[in-house]
Amino acid sequence: MHHPARLGVALAALALTAVGCSSSENGSGGSGGSGGNAAASAATVTSCGRELSFDAPPERAVTLDQSATETLLELGLADRMAGTAYLKTKVAEEYQDAYARVPVLSPDILTGEQLRAATPDLVVGSFEDHYSKDRVGTREELAELDLPTYVSAVDCPEHGDPDKTPFDLLFDDYRNYGTVFGVEDRAAELVDEQRAVVEEAAGTAEKVTGEPTVVWLYSIYDNKPYVAGKGGLPSEMSRLVGAKNAFDDVDEEWPEVSWEQIADRDPDFIVVGDLSERGKPGDSAEEKLTTMREDPVVSRLTAVEKNRIIEVPGIEMDPSVRTTHTLGLLIAGMKDLGHVR
Repeated sequence: MHHPARLGVALAALALTAVGCSSSENGSGGSGGSGGNAAASAATVTSCGRELSFDAPPERAVTLDQSATETLLELGLADRMAGTAYLKTKVAEEYQDAYARVPVLSPDILTGEQLRAATPDLVVGSFEDHYSKDRVGTREELAELDLPTYVSAVDCPEHGDPDKTPFDLLFDDYRNYGTVFGVEDRAAELVDEQRAVVEEAAGTAEKVTGEPTVVWLYSIYDNKPYVAGKGGLPSEMSRLVGAKNAFDDVDEEWPEVSWEQIADRDPDFIVVGDLSERGKPGDSAEEKLTTMREDPVVSRLTAVEKNRIIEVPGIEMDPSVRTTHTLGLLIAGMKDLGHVR
């Protein structure tokens, strides 16, 4: 599935030529920017323990996944983007016009060659594992090329305040993008909008009967289910609305488990992520439901037999500008299933 990135010392000279302007060389201006001279636009943020400094707002950002792409589009930065990659599901309707203006460098995982050809001045990804030798290259390798790399704070909570929730970390991302691109006001507005949704959702817990358990099924590879473990946004969404993630005792964000383990947890309901556009076997919600209904063990679960299933876009289980939408779907689904008074 992955292609060699081949970012190494032997290609450093070529890569330096292809990358083009570094963050310190980039001029100001462009859509969404603050304009003015470089000194007035200078900014520094920290991403997963790495300090990133900019003399001016980036004008050729490349996003490595759909979550990062849609977040920048929400902030009005389409004209500051030199490319996107890794489409997991349908682009949300509200972003489709802006998305159409941004080059799609790859529908799958981006390679180092594709990244360099786009001559970016910033790379943005939701996950640290996008930055590896067999993908676009490590963050250290790209830093040697004077190319700053951003990773969502949700994917590296160990570098932040331990008291912050995953939503707090997601909102930190918005603020950091606002600082870097000079769109602080829009970023602050987005934080306020989504924090209000989170706070309203938290009131649901008082109306929930008991503490229903939920399994968040993200994907299936070779008939092996991957579910939400401890620490990610699905666990936080469950907690907010008075439910409990059935695999919250597993200290891994997306552990591979067995169907027998899911059956042992016997969840009250199951949230199924749809990743149809990614195109891998078992990615669509329909395929996941078919697999569960045909499995000799899981098919006997009450949640499966009685179709106590909530379908959501899989991308919204990740740190995404759309995650608060799934928070709403979760509450609506729990109401339909009778868990909310």
